[in-house]
Amino acid sequence: MRPIWNGAITFGLVNVPVKLYGATEDHDIKFHQVHDADGGRIRYERHCEVCGEKVEYQHIDKAYDDGERTVLITGEDLASLPAAEHNEIDVVQFVPNDQIDPIMLEKPYFLEPVGRSPKSYLLLRQTLEDAEQTAIVKFSLRQKTRLGALRTRGKVMVLQSMLWADEVRDVDFPAVTSRTKVSPQELKMSAALVEQFSGDFHPEEFEDDYQVELRKLVDEKLEQGDAFDTAATFGRSAEEEPEEGGDVVDLMEALKKSIDRKRGGAAKEPAPAKKPAARSSKKKGA
Repeated sequence: MRPIWNGAITFGLVNVPVKLYGATEDHDIKFHQVHDADGGRIRYERHCEVCGEKVEYQHIDKAYDDGERTVLITGEDLASLPAAEHNEIDVVQFVPNDQIDPIMLEKPYFLEPVGRSPKSYLLLRQTLEDAEQTAIVKFSLRQKTRLGALRTRGKVMVLQSMLWADEVRDVDFPAVTSRTKVSPQELKMSAALVEQFSGDFHPEEFEDDYQVELRKLVDEKLEQGDAFDTAATFGRSAEEEPEEGGDVVDLMEALKKSIDRKRGGAAKEPAPAKKPAARSSKKKGA
């Protein structure tokens, strides 16, 4: 496991050097998009709508469109912002644990102490645990200023990014505020049903049935030899050398995988060319 960020937790004159690690990982099986006729990989190209030319990734900048005008934002512009170089987790407040609304919580990260002595880390962790408090912090990651909750989890500290207040929508569903009444008898029966399903939560008892069955399906196809040679899906045999510019193609494939993983999206499953009807069905199910 590699750290994705190095910095320090700061509050007052206290400085706690730490490394940041992703605390979770996606267990979903990833798919490529392929041509259903021959299993060849599907590629996406970036074309400029003004000149029509194919644009390489290094020549792409960001822009903001307000509906009538567009402002170009370059990499240099983004690098000049304070958040781009900020490497501190600034504690701005300590609050009771139960005041954190779960709807605001996002991705969690593990924090590892840095240096010969982890005393400052252990001191802060124990203080938070004994006081049953969570530290509200501000930090920067991937050129974005973020709000976060710093809390304890066993023997380590966890930093969990949070939504800003204006990112949580206010809702007012008419049905919720209607004059419909719940009778005491209905409430009693509902409570009895909840009691029947009550128990302690053990996350290891729960399993992603869909991914388990999907893995079985993939393994069965591999065992039956119902598969393509991977190199052939790129339009070449395993013995052939990649064409010039192949490194760029491989990089773009890696970037696409990273984007798919972030979005939680999965492309469609490849299927054998000899059974087009069954292949189409499997693709829809995936």
